[in-house]
Amino acid sequence: MQEDFRLIVDLVLVLGVAACGGLLASLLKQPVLLGYLIGGMVVGPAGLGLIKEIIQVETLAQFGVAFLLFALGVEFSFSELKKVKAIALGGGGLQIALTILVTVVVCGVTGAWGSLPAKGVFLGSILSLSSTAVVLKCLMERNETETPHGQVMLGILVVQDLALGLMLAVLPALHAPAEVIGVAVLTALVRIGLFAAGAVVAGIWLIPPLLRMLARTESRELFLLGVVTLCLGIALLTEYLGLSIEMGAFVAGLMISEVEYADQTLTYVEPLRDIFASLFFAAIGMLIDPVFLWQNLELILGLVALVFVGKFLIITPLVKLFRYPWKTALIAGLGLAQIGEFSFVLASEGQVLGLVSRRIYLLILGTTAVTLILTPFVLRLLPSLFNFAESMPWLKPYLAGEGEARDVSEELPIKDHIVVCGYGRVGKNLVKLLQQHDLPIVVIDQSESRIQQLRDAGVPYVYGNCVSFHVLETAGVNHAKGMAIALPDPMSTRLSLKRALELHPELNLVVRATQDKNIEVLYQLGAREVVQPEFEASLEMATYLLNDLGFSQFVVQREMQQIRNDHYLDLRPERSASEVSRDLHQATRDLNRRWYAIPSTSPLIGMSLEEADMRYLTGISLMAIRRANGNEIDYPNNQTKLEEGDRLLVVGASEELAALEEFAQGKIAVPGENSACQWLVVDADSPVDHKTLADLKNHEPSVKVQALRRDGKFIRRPDDKTDLRVGDQVLLCGSLPSLNQLQSLFAAANKMPLSIPIAKANEAQTVKEFLP
Repeated sequence: MQEDFRLIVDLVLVLGVAACGGLLASLLKQPVLLGYLIGGMVVGPAGLGLIKEIIQVETLAQFGVAFLLFALGVEFSFSELKKVKAIALGGGGLQIALTILVTVVVCGVTGAWGSLPAKGVFLGSILSLSSTAVVLKCLMERNETETPHGQVMLGILVVQDLALGLMLAVLPALHAPAEVIGVAVLTALVRIGLFAAGAVVAGIWLIPPLLRMLARTESRELFLLGVVTLCLGIALLTEYLGLSIEMGAFVAGLMISEVEYADQTLTYVEPLRDIFASLFFAAIGMLIDPVFLWQNLELILGLVALVFVGKFLIITPLVKLFRYPWKTALIAGLGLAQIGEFSFVLASEGQVLGLVSRRIYLLILGTTAVTLILTPFVLRLLPSLFNFAESMPWLKPYLAGEGEARDVSEELPIKDHIVVCGYGRVGKNLVKLLQQHDLPIVVIDQSESRIQQLRDAGVPYVYGNCVSFHVLETAGVNHAKGMAIALPDPMSTRLSLKRALELHPELNLVVRATQDKNIEVLYQLGAREVVQPEFEASLEMATYLLNDLGFSQFVVQREMQQIRNDHYLDLRPERSASEVSRDLHQATRDLNRRWYAIPSTSPLIGMSLEEADMRYLTGISLMAIRRANGNEIDYPNNQTKLEEGDRLLVVGASEELAALEEFAQGKIAVPGENSACQWLVVDADSPVDHKTLADLKNHEPSVKVQALRRDGKFIRRPDDKTDLRVGDQVLLCGSLPSLNQLQSLFAAANKMPLSIPIAKANEAQTVKEFLP
């Protein structure tokens, strides 16, 4: 009885430290399983030594492994695998095989484990697995599960999870003597085949009726009891057949994954899985010796570097081999370079079977834990790293734009059409509504299944990434009448918006915002309209109810439109200035951003943002202004005036940022190949003093007068009869040679601007012709 009480105390203690460690890890933005490991280290024999019956805790922890793999099997989706089946099956399978092969070769060359290739295969299996939990969590936090790199990583992870079952089944055979290991592996594979055949039969004819009968009872307890019995029963069967309990639990989950009650099963089992999984990871932590890790810290860090570099060099070329862009390949390579949490399961089994010594086992655990800690930081740094890489001219062609279009429909509209980015649920409905008005449409998508739907429906399409300049040009964005971006992830939405406006600055753009914190960012980047689906649903429901209650339809519609005009401010949760600033800086990390200080002599000082019109004239987007006193204005509106000492947070391509610098200094800014804009000041004794704008146009017909600033007043597109006076600032746009000619006219008669090449023989004559 005393031993039973001791077990209860140990369980409470383990669960308590696991909860505390998980909470600490969560607060530090780390995976909670790392907190479980640290909690186990603290109370284990190598730590405070508070746990006395480790064997009993480990026995209960084995339930955690079983439920963990059972839930993994239930979550496994063959339909999701089909979306990226080529890279998932081909790339994932090759990645596992190559990792094992490279590990065997390295072990053989270095003589790390003598002449036993089985141990190299075992270590390679451990290294080949990446962390589904950590990678999926990072992708979901950034809403990138539907991006190209997100789909590639999840596809490879699914195949790795599927391979885990095979590894667990073959693992005991690797313990056989070298001369009979081939026979042992073959026997294990035959057993797997027979068991798989039986599982398929049971999954089709036995499991669905059983679950249906349990569900009819409408008893949550009975359903959960039946599912747990099924899971553990099949796990014990596989153990009896000489396979492993983990293999049986995973197959049991697979048998349920395609049944109609799969979601209900997962909902019921998840609490059990989470509790027992925390026990498992805490039990693993108890086996880790902190003193050993500290004494071997340099070796572990070296192994971490080898693992990251090695897996990156294996995965990146494989993804590229399947015709994905370099950027997608690099993100996938870096994102999957860690060792996964299920490697703990393999390592634990390997130690029991004697495939690894305790020293190697501890090195594996330490290396795995460090790679899991580093992965979220690596994925957060990727946008900044790619911004830096894209700023290098020799790297930009490989990284910017995600490549060429992979396929194009035979007939595409060439002008005045609507471009729709994304053919998901929102994009599909949008296309239907536009087709009802016989509008020409081009849809851009990068999913093979969706492109096939477009082919079947006869809708013009471009098979590619909306982020790509080449794809946008192929879709005719330059000559489109409007564009709708209905992409699921914020990063691709922002990049598509920015690059579409670089190609067509006056394009009418409507954008879907998946998160309310992105609304202002999208407006600031140049969207004409931003639609937030949840807010729109609220507005439509409120409209229906208010109209039904007798409120004036006109008044209700006006109120709802005002909420839209205010960018849903009434519906958005209140945020502090620091929260807004933090979200702004996070949102612009994946864009080419920089802080630019306005020169003290800039003609822009004193102008409102509407007057300066920097997006139209240079292509950049202004996100924030930091005043000389340190105050920051995030998402400034059009009436905000620029002041001396301001620093501007701007995003744009390198050439656009260069154009801003020239433009802000009053020099010529060249936003496009055939156009340029410049602020010119009428000097005293200038030949243009008291001349009209019509005279200026007659002299250089290709130049347009965009604006005039006089005595602090701003005039957009002034009348041709307006006289020019000393001190006037005139915004002129036209060809570069024409602007160079006009610079000499605006300067005083006795001086020539330094930026003008004065060696031309006819230049003096040009100025004289304009003089009275």
